[in-house]
Amino acid sequence: MLFLRSATGCFMMACGCMTLQLHALVVRPTPAFTGLYHRQKIATGRSTSVLAASSTETAPSSPRTTQTVGVLSEWANTNGIKYGGVEVTPMGGGLGLVATQDLKAKDVVIEVPSDLTLTVQTPRDSNRAVEDLFDDRGKSYCNSPHWWAQLSIQLNALDGNLISHGKNADVQMRPWLDSLPRQFDTPLHWSDSALAELQYTHLTDAVQAQTTLWTSLWEEMRRNAKPELANLLNYDNFVWGCESARSRAFSGAYSGTAFSPAPYAFTLVLVGAYIALGMGTLEQAANGAAVVVCGAILRDFVVPKFLKQRRYVICPFIDMANHESTQCRADVAFEYFANGYSLAINDNGSGTPVKSGSELYISYGTRSNDQLLQYYGFVEPNNPHDVYVMPPIRTWDIAALEKACGRTFQDGRLQKLDRAGLLGRTDMNPATSSAAANKAGGVVITRASGMDPAAIQALRALVSTDKEWEEAREAIGNFSEPRSTQNEATARMAIRTALELELASKPTTLEEDERLLQVMTSTKGGLMDASREDQLAVSFRIEKKKLLLEIIAGLK
Repeated sequence: MLFLRSATGCFMMACGCMTLQLHALVVRPTPAFTGLYHRQKIATGRSTSVLAASSTETAPSSPRTTQTVGVLSEWANTNGIKYGGVEVTPMGGGLGLVATQDLKAKDVVIEVPSDLTLTVQTPRDSNRAVEDLFDDRGKSYCNSPHWWAQLSIQLNALDGNLISHGKNADVQMRPWLDSLPRQFDTPLHWSDSALAELQYTHLTDAVQAQTTLWTSLWEEMRRNAKPELANLLNYDNFVWGCESARSRAFSGAYSGTAFSPAPYAFTLVLVGAYIALGMGTLEQAANGAAVVVCGAILRDFVVPKFLKQRRYVICPFIDMANHESTQCRADVAFEYFANGYSLAINDNGSGTPVKSGSELYISYGTRSNDQLLQYYGFVEPNNPHDVYVMPPIRTWDIAALEKACGRTFQDGRLQKLDRAGLLGRTDMNPATSSAAANKAGGVVITRASGMDPAAIQALRALVSTDKEWEEAREAIGNFSEPRSTQNEATARMAIRTALELELASKPTTLEEDERLLQVMTSTKGGLMDASREDQLAVSFRIEKKKLLLEIIAGLK
């Protein structure tokens, strides 16, 4: 989580009765899920610092990776990044942060000046860093609604030496750029046969839509860019920038400016002159100063929220931290008074320190394995935020549900459910839909809360007896709560049957997949030539089948 550290008490006092609540900002979002995963959190107190801590030895790694880490660390020291108690370390083919000493809650382990970050802002986008790379008619492309496309252009322009970076345009970003992955294991790069191995239509359709959208954005960019950018930014480079942005950026609703003492100092001078020259009373001067303070607070905190402004940030060095849903032990914060970003230890509810030698994880937010695989290229076992998107109810085997429930569903109810939009849509083309949305109206099942309440409501109405239907006045809205014990049991039977049919439609069973993955990952197995995407596909479908089985077990 990213949150704002500030003197909240001073703000409340200056504004009298106005109390500010600073919102937690989400780490590394995707567009479809931006704004959905906020936790209300205010940073209290000032974290202790371990920025002077010494480092320890890292695990053996390849000479090239070791050299990359060494150059990156030297670059960080040269450009004002302060870190201690952690170091960047090769981790499973990539990089990560590892504790070099025991760390306790509120320890600050990394501080990065804002000048080193790459940022864009929406809805009033300000990608000024690359505006000069577009002709006059293409300026609007810089303000694309897709923040990750904007950051892709920035990343590629830096990588191709088309723009400079830093407050004085004097920061050499090459060591950090060289530390970024140049290839991703995401399904965007998979063949159709590899995608089919996911055994999950929802993600296959989402990847198809993603490909269509990204190709369209790249073509539009090429039409509007000046030759130097158009020649540099081929499709592969554009995709690299988009994937780097989506997997490394974090965002938040705060879009104001960092603290600047200048206006407050000037205000004090005016207050002193006002009183010294006898132009008014101390109370009048204090009121004027309060107006200035409140104006700054409105500008930095209140107005951006009302305008729904969001800032997307790639923060070098902090971006080396990897994700783990249940072992997140660090939070990213914007330091209002220091005009920078920090990474500080949290207690994760356990109260235990982060042990020396262990990897330091952050959370990218409540991401399902659909999102983690599509945009980050990995699968999280037993992900507490995982989901399964079933096909829309209209595509379910109604005859099989009727047989399981022991009754015939009336056509009139199906028609009413269709008019209410509870059976899903029929006019959707997956290739033109949002890459991460469920616009077809599939039934969403989550590990945390089970089946979508709207789908349960639809099934209660569908399986209801004539008497129950009449008592509900033939209104689907009256089935938002159980109508009777029998109706609820029948609806649950319909749900369970639909899930069992979905599981039975898979070409392989959970047990077969688990044995296959074990062989793939075993050093003595017979499938050592299995590709990374093969292993990811099997791992992914294992998690989906486990989730279906969990929900089915809960319905029995």
